[in-house]
Amino acid sequence: MSDHPTFPDLAGKAVLITGASSGIGAALAYGFAAQGALVGLHYNANAEAAHAIARDIEETGGSVMLVQADAAESDAMRQAVDKIAKTFGRLDGLINNAGSMIARVLYGEMTDDHYDRVMDVNARSVVSTTQAALPHLKKQGGFVINTTSVAARSGGTAGSGLYGSSKAFVGAVTKGMALEFAQYGIRVNAVAPGVIETPFQEKYALPGQLDQIAASVPLKRTGTPADCLGAYLFLASQAMSGYITGQTIDVNGGQLMP
Repeated sequence: MSDHPTFPDLAGKAVLITGASSGIGAALAYGFAAQGALVGLHYNANAEAAHAIARDIEETGGSVMLVQADAAESDAMRQAVDKIAKTFGRLDGLINNAGSMIARVLYGEMTDDHYDRVMDVNARSVVSTTQAALPHLKKQGGFVINTTSVAARSGGTAGSGLYGSSKAFVGAVTKGMALEFAQYGIRVNAVAPGVIETPFQEKYALPGQLDQIAASVPLKRTGTPADCLGAYLFLASQAMSGYITGQTIDVNGGQLMP
């Protein structure tokens, strides 16, 4: 880890990362474990990948615990949060990273079922999972970091508008929670990734979209999960960002400059 920044105050902290079996979430699991944090690695369907990440972390001396739950199911996420907190004896941080576009559907073709699926996994999950974590975080203070998206402010692309809108909801929730939880010593911030090359993009990107974005952004490339890690570590570290709450850090190569 000599070639990576270190955040000594994260060592020994228990952090639950939702949606951590691939993409940005996986990078966060590896990254927080490398800082000496106790990592709660949440996944839903991708058990094989989640177990492989956990093995990697344990083989390098890290501490990790797997927990499976559907992020769209509030009761399941409450049980997952409580299990991690009980196992580690504490919970210092929650990273709400689980999310999905479900499918590209135009607003003109929207169905109630599609709306419910997108909003349940991207929007309600942040509220319910954070609510479950709150009693644990209150004990010693801590942090919540929500993953939003550049689509929250750009409106998204064809068929991803509802996904973008669900992420805009998360951005507003971040501010509201920051106001409400400050009295408990809990900071709440967000990271808004741009176009990051992950399995998510492989599944949902339009033909040629990644190349087009790479050519158009000021830094002339799409992002990687590793590009996002530093923002989360920074926001998790009380030493580095103890007076920062209710904010969103954009990690998009200059694609959007709010």
